[in-house]
Amino acid sequence: MSRTRTRIPVVAIVGRPNVGKSTLLNRIIGRREAIVQEQPGVTRDRKEVDAEWQGRTFRLVDTGGWLPGGNSLDDKVSAQSERAMAEADALLFVVDSRTGMTEEDSRVAALLRRLDKPTFVVANKIDHVARAVDAWEFVSLGLGNPFAVSSLHGLGTGDLLDALVEALPSGEATPSAAHGPSAAHGPSAAAIGSADDEDDDFEEPGGVGDAADELFSVSIVGRPNVGKSTLFNRLIGDERAVVHDMPGTTRDAVDTIVETDFGPVRFVDTAGMRRRSRIDEATEYFSMVRALQAVDTADVALLVIDSTQGVTHQDQRLAERVDGAGCPVMIVLNKWELLDAEARQDVSAQVSDRLRFLGQAPLLKVSALTGRGVQKLLPSLGATISDYHARVPTATVNRVIRAAQAAQPAPGGARVLYATQGASDPPTFTLFTNRELPATYLRYLERRLREDCDLGSTPLRLRVRRRS
Repeated sequence: MSRTRTRIPVVAIVGRPNVGKSTLLNRIIGRREAIVQEQPGVTRDRKEVDAEWQGRTFRLVDTGGWLPGGNSLDDKVSAQSERAMAEADALLFVVDSRTGMTEEDSRVAALLRRLDKPTFVVANKIDHVARAVDAWEFVSLGLGNPFAVSSLHGLGTGDLLDALVEALPSGEATPSAAHGPSAAHGPSAAAIGSADDEDDDFEEPGGVGDAADELFSVSIVGRPNVGKSTLFNRLIGDERAVVHDMPGTTRDAVDTIVETDFGPVRFVDTAGMRRRSRIDEATEYFSMVRALQAVDTADVALLVIDSTQGVTHQDQRLAERVDGAGCPVMIVLNKWELLDAEARQDVSAQVSDRLRFLGQAPLLKVSALTGRGVQKLLPSLGATISDYHARVPTATVNRVIRAAQAAQPAPGGARVLYATQGASDPPTFTLFTNRELPATYLRYLERRLREDCDLGSTPLRLRVRRRS
């Protein structure tokens, strides 16, 4: 799968918390990609997106606020920010012109001066040209003249981007398997290591992701604090996501492309999803919306369950939501090493009983922390990918449809006259009928096609064309 491509320059947006880094990212790419909230600490993981200005493409990395010396979570977020600084080709150092220069700004500036990389001081929150003079206070940081910018309103961002792309290194050819939005180099497959809530529906998202992206996408979903980010880091072989034992550490969907034996695969770490009545802040609401969007655009979902808590009612509701999106599910029982033999038997019985509606969904028992059992995930995922790319001969499709109709005719005299597979990724079948087919009968035909054509748990699409 390897091929040569041009390396895209990387630009990291850094600074202390709550200075407008995520707002600047959203302004540059022209859409609300990063979650923005008027409180510090919303961004925690590194989030990467592709951006373009004046014909130059570069990878933009949003980081959490750099604030070492706080609690253990602050230190981990700061470490992620420092890694982004070290790996970037250029840096956008965002400061808050309203509050003026702080001691933390000076400490960040000292760190950036040692890196000796093209660095642009972005004096943010200059919402009127009359306030542009406020930016000059930051000349004393020793990183050159600041750019007076309003990330919220777009003031001054054009001049900033003109200077940025001029300083970016020219692209160089490097061997790589794939790249895309939020792409990062991952290891090969061989390098991957050996309380009940009550009812209430999950809130539906207001939109979907980029449907034009054709990379195979795997979303890691589950309740808060079940080990999703630990599993994500284990799979990609890098600490991209901040891992902490406090629920709700992950706020936004973070994705990385990994080259596997089955081709490039995008793994997406999502925020933990709670029932709607438990969501008490806007940030958590948008985190959940992003997680549901990741599910809606995923080709496979890894449903991570905390084995020590068993299959909760909330796990059931989330599984129903993922299944309803038409996304095949792989069940991952995490923290399996903490259970004794009796507890393991009980949890396995809960999966069979409470998640039986998922059918023959693959079941994996792993320890994301130690890596035990994780090596079985990619082969199982590979079978799903193979089914995702499957092509079924037209003769076989029509034989299965005829047998299904003979066993159970459609109501009202409706029948399928002819069927063919029109596309793959996922397998898509076109049914030519004499009348409209009820949704229940289409689900029956879908199940027969899946079983008789050995298509596993991959999603299937049925398109009905009525002949006059």
